[in-house]
Amino acid sequence: MTKPSIVLVHGAFADATCWQHVIPLLERQGYYVTAVQNPLTSLEDDVATTRRVIDAQEGRVVVVGHSYGGVVMSGAAAGSDKVDALVFVAAFGPDAGEPIGPLLEQYPSAIGAALRPDAAGFLYIDRGLFRDVFAADVTETEALVMAATQKPINGTAFGAVIGQPAWRTIPSWYLVATADNAINPELQRFFATRMGATINEVASSHVPMISQPGEVARCIMQAAPAVSPAPTEAVR
Repeated sequence: MTKPSIVLVHGAFADATCWQHVIPLLERQGYYVTAVQNPLTSLEDDVATTRRVIDAQEGRVVVVGHSYGGVVMSGAAAGSDKVDALVFVAAFGPDAGEPIGPLLEQYPSAIGAALRPDAAGFLYIDRGLFRDVFAADVTETEALVMAATQKPINGTAFGAVIGQPAWRTIPSWYLVATADNAINPELQRFFATRMGATINEVASSHVPMISQPGEVARCIMQAAPAVSPAPTEAVR
């Protein structure tokens, strides 16, 4: 069986290199992997960028979204005749016309008090709070680098909405990060249950693709139409 291509979509405060530990695990199993580099300038821009990457793939596609990348993925994969599965990794899975800002208020977490705007309205995570909020289970050195290189997001994205989300028509998998201080795990379970996803859980911070890449790769391969054995090696 021909294995699908894997498209990885990063979230806010990060870029495509956040998948650096997962990509080798998938490619060693024979998957062709592309990590989208979204501008984070607006939800519309990010959806358009991700859709171009999906459309450029040959054959079938599995799309994976982390955090805000779940919103982007839900918009970009909607209506696609290439996408066979979606994988949400500690990600938002909003419905049509549903902004994520109010959901964060309904299911509070530590991230709200940690956000800092710049003069143009782009948001960062306070570097002094970054590790506790975003990456509590990665090494101190890696957390310092992640905080220093974080990619800001236009604050308007938290009030923007998509139309009919892809998870309404495409089978979905969801990896809940049970020690997540950025997106409340109960909000993650709400998304996963509402979309009827196949649910897995991992005891990690908001960035399991950094702290536990093998678990993330395993979940992705569960969703792939041509499933291959899960990786057993650690990537650190």
